[in-house]
Amino acid sequence: MEENYKLHRLRELADNDEEFILALAETFLEEVPADAKVLKEAVENANFLQTYQTAHKMKPTVDVFELGVLDKLIVVQDWGKFEKANEDVSAQLKEVLEAVENAANEIKSDFNL
Repeated sequence: MEENYKLHRLRELADNDEEFILALAETFLEEVPADAKVLKEAVENANFLQTYQTAHKMKPTVDVFELGVLDKLIVVQDWGKFEKANEDVSAQLKEVLEAVENAANEIKSDFNL
């Protein structure tokens, strides 16, 4: 449990309300993997605006679940924000996508979702 994500900050925010934590875990599973797919497609298609918007949307959740890739997500976000067409963010994107997938799988298992 909690190898690919951490609940420490969430438990603090939720004041250890397990129902609230479960709701946040469900929300993570509903939104973050879908956003990761959109982000992947946006980067692959050099859609800078979509890349920026999606990465920006994902940041708070990636941060609060402590996936350990916030810095990589910010690099991808800034690639889109500043339209850095001459830079390659595929390595950072790959780390973000893997972290999201690993966390989602673990959350499903840990919360029986």
